[in-house]
Parts: sequence; C-alpha cells; structure tokens
Amino acid sequence: MSVRPLRSVLLVLALVPLLLAAGPGRPAAAGPTPAAAAAAVCALSCDPLDPSRATQETFPVPDANPNGRLLRLHVDDAEGMAWASIDRAKPNDGVWLDRSWDGGRTWEGLLGKAAVPATWTGTRTLMYNLYDPVGHRRGLLRACGDAQGVTCTGWARTTVCAQVCDGGGTAPGDDLPVAPATLAGRTIALHTDGNGTAWATLAAGRPGDEVWLDRSWNGGASWPDGSSLGRLPVPAGAGAAGTARFNTADPLGRLYGGAVRACGRAVEGQNGSCTAWARPTTTRPAAAADALMYSYDPTTGYWPSSWWNSAVALTTVVDYLRQSGDSRYTWIVDRTFRTNRGAFSAGARSSDPIEGDFISRSTDDTEWWALAWIDAYDLTRDSRYLDEAATIGNYVNGLWDTGSCGGGVWWDRERTYKNAVTTTLYVRLAAALHNRLPGDTLWLGRATTGWNWFLGSGLVNAAGLVNDGLTTGCANNGQTVWSYNQGLAIGAAVEVWRATGSAGTLATARRLADAALSSPALVSGGILTESCDAPAVDCDDNAKQFKGVFLRHLQDLDSVTGHAYRAFAAAQADRIWSADRDSLNRLGQRWSGGGTTAHPNASDWRTQASALSALLAAD
Repeated sequence: MSVRPLRSVLLVLALVPLLLAAGPGRPAAAGPTPAAAAAAVCALSCDPLDPSRATQETFPVPDANPNGRLLRLHVDDAEGMAWASIDRAKPNDGVWLDRSWDGGRTWEGLLGKAAVPATWTGTRTLMYNLYDPVGHRRGLLRACGDAQGVTCTGWARTTVCAQVCDGGGTAPGDDLPVAPATLAGRTIALHTDGNGTAWATLAAGRPGDEVWLDRSWNGGASWPDGSSLGRLPVPAGAGAAGTARFNTADPLGRLYGGAVRACGRAVEGQNGSCTAWARPTTTRPAAAADALMYSYDPTTGYWPSSWWNSAVALTTVVDYLRQSGDSRYTWIVDRTFRTNRGAFSAGARSSDPIEGDFISRSTDDTEWWALAWIDAYDLTRDSRYLDEAATIGNYVNGLWDTGSCGGGVWWDRERTYKNAVTTTLYVRLAAALHNRLPGDTLWLGRATTGWNWFLGSGLVNAAGLVNDGLTTGCANNGQTVWSYNQGLAIGAAVEVWRATGSAGTLATARRLADAALSSPALVSGGILTESCDAPAVDCDDNAKQFKGVFLRHLQDLDSVTGHAYRAFAAAQADRIWSADRDSLNRLGQRWSGGGTTAHPNASDWRTQASALSALLAAD
C-alpha cells in the first residue's frame, strides 16, 4: 500500500487528543473500557505516545471497511510503535488497538480507545509499542473499530524478518548447536545456518510423526508466540521430515539472542521430545555480541545497574561493530549517548549522582565513558562524541594534582587516593584526543606529562606488574595486581607511542605485556586468570570485566607489533569457547570454566562483555 504524506496527517491528528480529553466543553471518549488497563510497555518510548512523534508511517496490513468506514493500522518501525485510525466515520464511532503477546491467541483490548467527536469524521488512537525488548516479548498489534459492529484489521508483523523472513532462506552452513533428542528410535535435531536461522528435523521416523521448532525470546523460559513453528508431519512413504527456517533475532523489535529448540512427536501416542534450547553461532564474536545485547535496555540506554561497566560494555560493542562490519547494533551508540548525557540522582544510574556529561565524583567511572566516546567517534566520525570525550578530559585534568606525589589524577573528588587506573585512563584519553585533533599541542603535553609521571611513580613494581595504587607516603602500596591495570598501562603506552613515535614507549608497552603473560599472578595454564577466579573466591561486579579490558589493550599492542600477541589471544578465545560457554552462548567469569556450588562460575552481561573482548582479540 502507498504511504500517505505523513506530516500533514500528523499535524491534524495531533490536535485530536485535545478534543478527546475530558473537561469543560470537551466530549469524553465513548464506549466501554477494559476491565483492567494493560500495563505500559517501554522500549525507545513508553506507551502511549502521540503519533505526531512518529518518524515514519507504513501500512503493513490491509485496511478494513466496516459499514463504509476506513479503519487503518499505522506502524512506525523506527520507533517500534503503532496506532489506529478511523475515517469516513460518524460521531461516536470508536477505534482502538488490540495487542497480543502470544501470536494472536489472546490480547489486551481497547488500547487507546477513542471516539469520533461531534462534527468530526475521523479520529485515531495514541501509539503503543509493538515489542517489549526489556521484557523479552514480541507483540502483535491490530486496529479495531466499532461502527455499528466491531471489525478489526489483521495482525501486523506476524512474521519475523532479518536477513530473510521466517519460512525462507537457504543460507550455507548446517551447525548442530546442541545434541539431538531421541524418541522411540527417532532422532530430533536442531540445525542453524550462516544467517542465524534455525530449523528442526526428525529422522528414522514413521509417517504421521511430527516435527516442529519452538522459539523463545527470553532464553527458553517461555515461548508464547513461538510454539510449534513450521509444524508438519512425516509424509506417507517417508521416515524423515524437516521444518522451514525461522529467525532467532528480530531487528525491528530490537530482540536479540532469541533461543530455539527442535521438538518432535511419535505417531504412536502423545509422547514427544525436544532438544535443549540454543542460540545459533554465525561467528564467535557475533554469537557473543547477540548474547550481550540481550541484556541492553533500550529504554534507559545502558546495561542496568552498573554505570562504569556499561561504558566498557558499550566500548566492547563498538569494537565489535568496527571490527566485524556488522551494523545491527549501531543504533545503541546514539541511544546511549542521548539518553544518558544528562544528570541523574544517586541510585538512578550509579550509587553516586551523575552530574551531566557522564561525570560523577568517581574519576575512573567518568573516564571509562570518555574512552567509550573516543571509540564511538572512531566508528561513526560524529564530532559529538569527540567533543564529549574532550569535555570529560578537561574535567579530569582538574583532578591532576602535582601537590601530592608530584602528580597523578585523584581517584575521587574528595582526593583520597592516587591509583593506577585513574592516571592510565587519563593518559590514554589525552593521547587519543591529540591523535584525533589536528594541530593539537595541549593534549599531547598532558599525555606525555601523565605518562612520564606514571613511569616514575613506583606503581610498576620490580616484576613489571602494576599494583593498584600509592600509599599516603607516595610509595607502591603492594595491593593486588589486577589485569585491567596492566592492560590500561599497555594501552596508554600504545596511544602515547602513536602520538610521539617514541620507540622507547612502545618497548615499554611490550615489557608490560610480556611481564603479564609470564606472571603466575595473572596467567595460569596459559589462560588469563584474575586472583578472584580462584575456586574458593568470587569476583565482584567490577572484577568481572577486568580481563576483557586487558585483552582489548593487548589487541591494540598486537596490531602494531606484527601480531606478536595473537597466539596468546587465540588461546584465550579457544578456551572460552570450549570451557566457558553454554548452549545460549553465555560466557562466564572463569575462562577455564569450572566452579562449585558455593562458588559457581558467574555469568552475566559483564562477564559476557569481558569474554567478547577476548574473542575480538583473536578474530
């Protein structure tokens, strides 16, 4: 169907809520109301939203014509929302949306119900979300109207489309991500291909046996809109059958990391069997990125509950986008920036207040975001991100203090601690800004001053390892050697080398890397191992991401040293994939796997981002 001119339509429609709002001189909406209002759904925006906010307008299902009226469903795929309208109507005709979360079997009715006011010939509803990526649900919407009898359009977006649409495609590849299921001599197998679509097969069966695919958007916890996909029987005279192919991601709905399983039923009786749930693997980094994006909250624009960890996760996703050429997640860069650039009270994003421009009292929390925006600039060449990094850099420069220990950046605004992370982040940031700002001398001076202070501070011990910080007497405090401190020192050196061309600085980066790879404090059995990876210890949420920071900066060094560290990175990736991954491609804290009931191998979006950096370093 053709798309009507959007702007003029929306300007008219934007006036309708004023007429429909209850109040003196304004007619109230007529007709019944739902027994219980549907819970508001939030994605890029929350239910309901005025259609004047739509950025596009499509008509994915045919109009309905109840008693001569024009009933239409409008969809804005950019926003992931829809609204309904009725035209050629009479006063008190009604229009609303129905929304279903189980493929149209049941629905929330009367969403945004509106009635045509006197003297008007049409009206429309507000917009409601088609998808619930926060709750990992895929919805359907239809327009309904009451014009001397209730009529509805068809449901919109019944088919998931990515590179291909459900039921189509013949991409190469035939991976079996989980072991087949068996049932009375039959073999039921789950298959995935290079497009990330999946299908089910049943072999060694009898005519009348059935095979199908289940699809879940929440890791197999439920599958209300994806039950019995492609279900079909084994035909007469045959012993095998296979379903069509179905997608495991819905880019329009911002639903990533969908899980599937293959199921079958024997003709004798009602018994059935299914494989385990799995996510497909197109490439290792892509599979890990999908599992990471599963936890991204598009409403708040970050990974919930961790401020600095979200900055590092965003950096990791940007690394993936830049390195792979995959563009599916590019939208989160702008989304994260615009949604989080403002001020937030304590507890909203961090235990500290966020004061705007990603700044808080914790200096390193602020600096991680600056490096994320440097990476975003490298991906997009959008100057907003470089400007933001410079704004943060100037703030951090105000916490450089030569009156204590001769220099270094304070860890917090209260000036309680000089440590490695704050200064190496600052050096990396300052050198990165110099390398991206033509004609700069200011940031170059700051970078070299910071680097020289770090080398002379005593933070690097006699073994070439970076301890956490300095005592109040400005001596190395001997605290834990964390992999991220070592990695940041390597990364700072590489960026300063790019700025200055100093062979000595690059040699220092190599000494720091070689010291780490040969130290039992950081490497066990050839695998990067944090001290909190020990069997009887658990890593906190901060340490869950440390090893990924190390691999990210080791990869940077590898890229300028003829791939001197590629073999180490490959060993990490191979061990992660073989020992630290489940069928949903979730990657844990201990890259060598293992764990106990008391101290299991933790797996969440932080560990996912960390392991993804290792996969990228080897790719």
